[in-house]
Amino acid sequence: MIEEGNIKKSERIVDANENSTTKRVQEVSLRPRSLNEYIGQTELKKNLLIAIQAAKKRKEPLEHILVHGPAGLGKTTLAHIISNEMGVSIKMTSGPALEKQGDLASILTNLKEYDVLFIDEIHRLKPAIEEIFYTAMEDFGIDIIIGQGPSARSVRLSIPRFTLIGATTKVSMLSSPLRDRFGNVYKLSFYSNDDIYLIVKRAAKILNYEIDEDAAREIAKASRQTPRVANRLLKRIRDFAEVKNEKKINLKCTKEGLASLGIDDLGLDQQDRDLLDIIIKKFEGGPVGLSAMAAATSEEQATIEDVYEPYLIKLGFLERTHRGRMAKKPAYNHLGYKFTEKQDQKSFNI
Repeated sequence: MIEEGNIKKSERIVDANENSTTKRVQEVSLRPRSLNEYIGQTELKKNLLIAIQAAKKRKEPLEHILVHGPAGLGKTTLAHIISNEMGVSIKMTSGPALEKQGDLASILTNLKEYDVLFIDEIHRLKPAIEEIFYTAMEDFGIDIIIGQGPSARSVRLSIPRFTLIGATTKVSMLSSPLRDRFGNVYKLSFYSNDDIYLIVKRAAKILNYEIDEDAAREIAKASRQTPRVANRLLKRIRDFAEVKNEKKINLKCTKEGLASLGIDDLGLDQQDRDLLDIIIKKFEGGPVGLSAMAAATSEEQATIEDVYEPYLIKLGFLERTHRGRMAKKPAYNHLGYKFTEKQDQKSFNI
């Protein structure tokens, strides 16, 4: 167990967000480059393939695409695949990076016909930048103001026909006018363990390191149903196997490696368990407000809400109620605590 209120802040190997430029570069080589190589998201792939084939047949740019879903599920990968399937170039940026109207104007005017413009975290676009996209997406033009005061006039510049691919983890934060301008909206869902198993096997082959079936499934179980986490875990287990002079990644080596990383069979790391431990011990299982949790764990409220909670809620370990967060029976069982009748009654009353 831990001392209450003391959660160590560090980069988490099971964090689905990209933590650094280095990690982004490392994972590029494992990314599939075509829809045939892309594992999982069957219905999405089917619909996307039809849209791509139709656009190529009509010799038109693909309609603008909005991709949303939790971090680490392959939104950036999907953008690269779309550009490869269309046979065009891709330009990449992010919502926070576009600070001035001139930044966007420069990017749009330098695009070539049918190119893909990928904007990550598109929900963080500034309102002034967002408004430029309205005409750019619909009419393939941008309006610029020349001069100042009474003599100022608006001039429209034509830009090449392009495809905008926006990625977001918070689709509800997009304004309606922007969201409505996307012709295709796709949601990425968490992957099944079977799909993650196939992703691990494919990644191990690319890394040129053999892996047993059981070991691949063990990594898949601990990967939080997220490809980015699976690839990250595989690399760490490979390092562990190499140090142990193992010629292949086996089940024993995998279990030892995951234990060394502090990751259990459900993919929870020490920080996840510490958070649940504090709720159960200090707050008697809840309900506890987000601000109280933040104070007890020395974490920001946004970090708890966006990083820790989604997977715990998906597992049924945590519940958001109108009175606060509550630890559920599976969390008690997983941490080895007894779930009392009092806790059961509190859950019923909430």
